Amino acid sequence: MGLIGMFAFLQVYSVQAILPVLITDFAATEVQAGMVVGATVLAIAIMSPFLGMLSDAVGRKVFIVGALLFLAIPTALIAQSPSIGWMGVWRFLQGLSVPGITVVTIAYIGEEFEGRAVTELMSFYVSGSVLGGFMGRFLLGHLHELIGWRAGYYVMAAMTLLGALWVTKMLPVSRQFVANPNFRSAIQTLGSHLVNRYVVTACLLGACVLFSLVGCFTFINLHLADTPYELSTGALANIFAVYLLGVIITPLSTTLLRRFGSARTVRVAVVVSMLGVLLTLVAPLWGVVIGLAVMSSGVFITQSATISYIAVNVKKGRSLASGLYYMGYYAGGTLGAWLGGITYARGQWSLTVWLLLFVQILALLVASIGMIKTKSHAA
Repeated sequence: MGLIGMFAFLQVYSVQAILPVLITDFAATEVQAGMVVGATVLAIAIMSPFLGMLSDAVGRKVFIVGALLFLAIPTALIAQSPSIGWMGVWRFLQGLSVPGITVVTIAYIGEEFEGRAVTELMSFYVSGSVLGGFMGRFLLGHLHELIGWRAGYYVMAAMTLLGALWVTKMLPVSRQFVANPNFRSAIQTLGSHLVNRYVVTACLLGACVLFSLVGCFTFINLHLADTPYELSTGALANIFAVYLLGVIITPLSTTLLRRFGSARTVRVAVVVSMLGVLLTLVAPLWGVVIGLAVMSSGVFITQSATISYIAVNVKKGRSLASGLYYMGYYAGGTLGAWLGGITYARGQWSLTVWLLLFVQILALLVASIGMIKTKSHAA
C-alpha cells in the first residue's frame, strides 16, 4: 500500500522543483507556472468521482495497474513540450489517471480489511503518497542539474512503468469486492453522499488542506529562487526533504486518532500547520525550512485523519465517497495554484502567507463545526 501511494504521487508535484527554470525557459508568468501544477490537480478533481463509480462496476486491481500504465505516457510526452501551454496539456493528462490509483486503493483497503487494520494501512498509504510527493520533486530537481528536465521526465516515465509491473506482481486480487454495474444505483449512492455530513465535511476539509499545501510548496520555490536566497533547482529539491517527516509522522498519527478521535486530531493539526506557515516569514533559510516542516506535518496528519474519518463512517459506496473526497481535495489544490499565483504576483511571499492562513482558518471552522466526534476506538 505504501509503494502504491508512492507511485501514484511521484508525478503529481514533481514540476514544482523546476518552476523557476520553466519561467525562464518558456518566458512564463507566475500564474502560468502555478497552473502547470494546477493542471494535474484539476484533472484529478474532475475524474475522481467517475473513476470511483467505474471501479465499483469493473474491479480494483485492474484499475490500479491500468492507471499506472496510462500515467507513464503523458509523463514521457512532457519532455517534448514546445511551450508552457503544451506542458499544461500533458500535465492535465497525467492527472486523469491518478484517481484510478488513489481512489481505488482507498476503496480496496476499506473492503479487504477491518477495524484497526484499516487505519494502519491508510496511514501507510498516506506515508507512501508523502514519499512519492518528495521523491518526484527531489529526483526531478537533481535530474535537471545532471541531464536537464526534459530527459529527467523520460526517467520518471520509466519509473512509473516499473511501478505498474510491480503492482501487477505483488498486489493480491480482491476477495471482498462485489461488482455493482448498476448506473442507477450509483446515482442514488451519489445523491446520498452529497447530503452525508461525513462526506461533505471531509470534502470541504480536504479542499482547504490541499489549497494550503499546493499554495505553499509551489510558490515557496519562487520565493527561495529569488534574492536573497537564490537557490538552484538541486537546492530547491533538497528543501523538499521536509516531506520525509510525513513518512514518519503519518503512521504515528494513528495513535492520536485512536486516543482523541478524528475531530480533535484535525483541529490540533490545522493549528500546527498555521504556525508552520507563519514561521516561513522569518529571514534565515533554516527558519523557512523549519516552518515548511511544521506546516507539512500538520497537513499530513489532517489528511490521514480525514481519510480514516471517511473509511470508518461511510459503509456504502466507499469508492464513490473517496472519489468525492478527492474531487473536493484536488479542487482546493487547483484553487491554491491559481489564487496563489495571482497573490504571489501582487504581493510576493508575504501576501501569499496571509492567503494560506485565511484558508487554514476556514479549515479549522469546518473541523470544529462539521466533524462529528468519533469515539477513539472507532477511529
